[in-house]
Amino acid sequence: MKTNIEERACDLAVYIIENKATVRSAAKQFGISKSTVHKDLSERLQHINRALYVQVKEILEKNKAERHIRGGNATRRKYKGE
Repeated sequence: MKTNIEERACDLAVYIIENKATVRSAAKQFGISKSTVHKDLSERLQHINRALYVQVKEILEKNKAERHIRGGNATRRKYKGE
């Protein structure tokens, strides 16, 4: 997906804000790596659009705080055969 980096960073931010999405789901949706999504949102977006950066940062911090719970639930489903 060749595109303008600033535009991609803003598009990613809007997608995550609207869908309360994770970095992994955004990467899958846009066809890019998780590392690229993370770099776009945590480093590039801060200099491009500060307002979007602040909103996305809140969602990413919430996702980070909840990731151990998601992992536990995934493991539970795996071993229960769901």
